[in-house]
Amino acid sequence: MLAELITIGDEILIGQIIDSNSAWMATELNKIGIKVKQITSVSDDEQHILEALKNAQERVDIIIMTGGLGPTKDDITKKTLAQYFGTKDFVFHQPSYEIIERIFKKYKSPMLEVNRQQAMVPANCEVLLNEQGTAPGMLFRKENKVFISMPGVPYEMMNLMTEKVIPLLQSEFNLPAIYHQTILTAGVGESFLAEQIKDIEDALPPTIKLAYLPKLGSVRLRLSTVEHATDALKAEVQKYTDLIIDRIPDCWVAKEDIPIEKVILNLMEEKHLTLSVAESCTGGYISQLITQHPGCSAVFAGGGIVYSYEMKSRLLGVNPETLATFGAVSEETIMEMISGALKNFETDYAIAVSGIAGPDGGTAEKPVGTVWIAVANQHQTIAKKFSFGNKRQQNIERSAMAALNLLFRLLKEFDA
Repeated sequence: MLAELITIGDEILIGQIIDSNSAWMATELNKIGIKVKQITSVSDDEQHILEALKNAQERVDIIIMTGGLGPTKDDITKKTLAQYFGTKDFVFHQPSYEIIERIFKKYKSPMLEVNRQQAMVPANCEVLLNEQGTAPGMLFRKENKVFISMPGVPYEMMNLMTEKVIPLLQSEFNLPAIYHQTILTAGVGESFLAEQIKDIEDALPPTIKLAYLPKLGSVRLRLSTVEHATDALKAEVQKYTDLIIDRIPDCWVAKEDIPIEKVILNLMEEKHLTLSVAESCTGGYISQLITQHPGCSAVFAGGGIVYSYEMKSRLLGVNPETLATFGAVSEETIMEMISGALKNFETDYAIAVSGIAGPDGGTAEKPVGTVWIAVANQHQTIAKKFSFGNKRQQNIERSAMAALNLLFRLLKEFDA
């Protein structure tokens, strides 16, 4: 069963917003055995949308659209869909209007006629009630193909997909039971991993596929079945998963599809351990990665963004002479930063990061991308120098991933 995702909106094509919806939808569809054949972005242009629908209909079984359902004149998706599916008639959908009315009352805002018009839908669509917003979803059928239109607001789309679209597709189509097993690795690149496990990959049967999914500082290895996942096939996937893990003991992090900071939070919560951070060049990025996860307060106490010399001294107790002699990006400074974080924030473990993110600020001795990272508990400190590239955002992300990987290794060492 094949699907195409169509995102509608000039804001995507000019780079004003990033299309995160398609990535999320593709993941959810893949879980139920629907393969996304193509992702298409189109402008707020009637002819462009009509051509995209026609082409998608020729390629796939399911077409899912997001965007262009708002109340303003540039939101033309609903009228264009009515044209494509051969109707000029619109009907008033009372349940959708009641949701719109409730939302405006909640925020004590006056409801305009353009808002009321959002409850008008093409007469030949099936309405997918949007409990989270003012634009209802719509479902159309044509030549045994299913077309679904949803708002582009991420939380509205996600709710509709989870509550309405996924159950509908599962009930309507005979979908294969796809099985995935993910291995999270950190600290090595995909080419290194591929070399380490090439004989295992070569031995995989045709019913199992291996995918490499790299990010800055980590790689996910995903083993997937390509046909109905019987118990025997699942067992075979697990056999190859264990073979890979045994081959890469120093870089595998988890046997599940979660980010490394969540692995750390789970491990530390289980052991009743606490964590603090002292961030300089990462500017709070490590803290943001951690605090995006519900329940992180059981582990994460907080910390400080100690960007200046003064803050390093005031919050962490770094000796001004150390900073004057060795600079902020040095082993001597990072050792005092990590010691101050453990002492002043009173946690079991701590992370400290100090580096030159760039694009300026580097020297011949300490070029842009030079980063010192330390992790510690009350018994041991690990400090390591890294040399990344000259792109600021990549240096920030690489520093965060390297710090989390060091912390994970320290935790595992004391857990052994």
